[in-house]
Amino acid sequence: MPQTQAKAPVGLPPWRRTFARLFAIAVVGGFFFWVVQRSSTRLDASTEPAGLARGLLHGALMPLALPNLVIGRDPTIYASNNTGRFYKLGYTAGVNGCGLVFFGFFFWRLNRIRKRLRGTAHPGETSPREPVAGLRIEN
Repeated sequence: MPQTQAKAPVGLPPWRRTFARLFAIAVVGGFFFWVVQRSSTRLDASTEPAGLARGLLHGALMPLALPNLVIGRDPTIYASNNTGRFYKLGYTAGVNGCGLVFFGFFFWRLNRIRKRLRGTAHPGETSPREPVAGLRIEN
């Protein structure tokens, strides 16, 4: 009885995959660059004190302002004319929320890569570690 095996789908060559990832990073980076610059100029035009909502926005955009600062632009990342405690609470929540999204995505991807390298097929399934060649493990 002949056995049939499903063929693995043929993906993109490694150089095209790398190029596609770099292109996607550049597009997303350009989008964030534009958002930070646009929101900074728009929020600077307001004369009323910044409150909780602007604190959240400034806090979320603060880590994303680095590329603008590197090339010499000066986006507003903290409003000196603010309402006090509520602005600072919003700013802190925005910075932490942005960090949670960025680092959460980063560690999620890192975990997927680790699982792929270990060869675990199903999430949650623990597989015994194989000994490294040349190492003796005694109990």
